[in-house]
Amino acid sequence: QEHLVESGGGLVKPGDSLRLSCIASLRTWDNYNLGWFRDAPGKEREFVAAISRSGGQTFYADSVKDRFTISIDNAERTLYLQMNSLKPEDTAVYHCAALRVEGWSPVHWGQGTQVTVSS
Repeated sequence: QEHLVESGGGLVKPGDSLRLSCIASLRTWDNYNLGWFRDAPGKEREFVAAISRSGGQTFYADSVKDRFTISIDNAERTLYLQMNSLKPEDTAVYHCAALRVEGWSPVHWGQGTQVTVSS
């Protein structure tokens, strides 16, 4: 059974940093790419970042480019999201997702971790 568990969220001030982790228990690791999405209050779920299973390709939403970095540890089967220069508009529940290799659409979701950016 596919299982993704996020951690690392919290309450931080504008300009602070956080690193989110996602432990991905996937029966066939090579069948997926991985990504991060977020649910902000009053908004639909939006894409944040994605990475190929090899780590060779990365994609970012314009709103987080140059501030967030996605990475993957294949040995530990863990996905990370390093978030720097956080802004109040980054406040959301962050979900990791297993993505289809073809098309990169999400097929499995974690429960999410709350990130709140407030002074």
